[in-house]
Amino acid sequence: MNFIIGIDVGGTFTDIVILNLSTNELIKSKVLTDIKNPEKSIYEGLNKIFMKKRHFIKYFVHASTIASNTLLGQIGLELPKVALITTKGFKDIIEIGRQNRPELYNIFFKKIPPLVHPDYRIEVDERINSKGEIIKEINEEEAHDIVEKLKLLKPDAVAICFLNSYINPTNEVRLKNVLSRFINIPIVCSSEISNSWKEYERFSTTVINALLMPVMSRYLQNLLSVLSEFNISNKNTYIVASYGGFVDISISIQKPILTIESGPAAGIIACCKLSELLQEKYVISFDMGGTTAKISTIINYRPTLTEEYEVGGRVHMGRRIKGTGYPIQIPVIDLVEISAGGGTIVWVDDFGSIRVGPVSAGADPGPACYGKGGIKPTITDANVILHRLNPKYLLNGEFRISKELSIKAFKEYILQYTNFEIEEAAYAAIKLINSHMARGIKIATIEKGYNPKEFTLIAYGGAGPLHACELANELGIEKVLIPLNSGVFTAFGLINMDFMIEREKSVYKQLSEINIEELKIELEKITNELVRYLLSKGFLKDDIVIQYRFYVRYVNQEQEIPIEISNLDFTIENIE
Repeated sequence: MNFIIGIDVGGTFTDIVILNLSTNELIKSKVLTDIKNPEKSIYEGLNKIFMKKRHFIKYFVHASTIASNTLLGQIGLELPKVALITTKGFKDIIEIGRQNRPELYNIFFKKIPPLVHPDYRIEVDERINSKGEIIKEINEEEAHDIVEKLKLLKPDAVAICFLNSYINPTNEVRLKNVLSRFINIPIVCSSEISNSWKEYERFSTTVINALLMPVMSRYLQNLLSVLSEFNISNKNTYIVASYGGFVDISISIQKPILTIESGPAAGIIACCKLSELLQEKYVISFDMGGTTAKISTIINYRPTLTEEYEVGGRVHMGRRIKGTGYPIQIPVIDLVEISAGGGTIVWVDDFGSIRVGPVSAGADPGPACYGKGGIKPTITDANVILHRLNPKYLLNGEFRISKELSIKAFKEYILQYTNFEIEEAAYAAIKLINSHMARGIKIATIEKGYNPKEFTLIAYGGAGPLHACELANELGIEKVLIPLNSGVFTAFGLINMDFMIEREKSVYKQLSEINIEELKIELEKITNELVRYLLSKGFLKDDIVIQYRFYVRYVNQEQEIPIEISNLDFTIENIE
């Protein structure tokens, strides 16, 4: 037998879709997620299907939440200790940051703490100017002093971030080569992660990548150990990147920051494939699972990307509060995430009003109806009470639930504090959660200049189809699409995803100063390097698609405009 496997580990359920290439049969499964050990859920799901029988697996694609959960402090682990080595005089860049004022009138506002403690910041007397010229080289003796400092500090990873290294990485690479001879921990240079200007954002991106390296490496080792029992090797194991393609496991170990929004990306790519199949040019992707609802727009069958992204920050009513998180310089599918899922807890405030969220019961203990120890009412319980869900079981009879436990939870935590009947209370909770999600759709559309009435809503996830029609009514959306197997639609996106790899290079010049032929030679060199890499992975040359994107801006402005170029047959006038 010949299989392709896609597994999406969510906050509540782990979704599995397997394509049997011999018969074109789709095999689907769901298991509860073990938040602390997600690889155990993967083992349970695969074992339920394969019963430890060994088959030929063409490739395995995994949407991982490890990177984002680490930064949100949700996996019961301490953050690894990272040492930052930087240019003399610039060790506090990651703490100073930008002069953003996220909450202008909040006198109690506190900045997000820096990811590197001051004791773990080391300065180096080196310098490269803004043109990439080496003013001062790395001193060999100073490099050995740094080795001794690191041996005393005992960090879990090292980030090397020098000024202007995005133009010339020589000093970074030289120091890394020295450190690698004496220290056996992950070491990453900013020039390996981000070749863009803006030193604070570049430093932040590199530090986060260094922080994630030991966590992701440990997780992937555990995962590979599980997969080996099913004849799946590291050579055909891939992880989804935040920009909507998958990368091989070696890249995800070296650049785990690429997987920050791994899970949501898979579902959005599935929507892109479906929208193209059905010729729906304007689509709202709506994924409501057990913990969150994720919303994104798809224009002309392609996801919307953003280069300005923050992780670990605060969210208010679906909006990320800029300046409260850690900025990263990687392409990410632009999405709005709401604390609204089947496990969202329903509660009553001090004034006797019904409220929902943001706290979720998650997978453990889960909604009251699961019978796993959850006692508080949730949106899933409200749907069970109203018979929108089968009141006896889920997952085709595999997962028994109890309507009586849902009723008990609502009586104890809602009805005794309000004047509602139980059906009224359940429906009020659903109306409230729909209102939150409708606001999220408005943020993803109206606030970006789009009219949601002109879009088709594709709803998926375990809870998405339950709420889609009421959301469409509220927003004036005329067409709703519910995919077959919508509960595992994200995992379905995994087996329909493309391998994608990207490179970037900064050319810090005005267009009039650029030698167009030299630029094309440089782009061709990078292209050939990537094509050779893809061919070495077994991909056919005819299947390789190359895309170019220029990020340009007007003089004295910071905001960049992305310009797509399909091939190297372009002129400066095209860009202008």
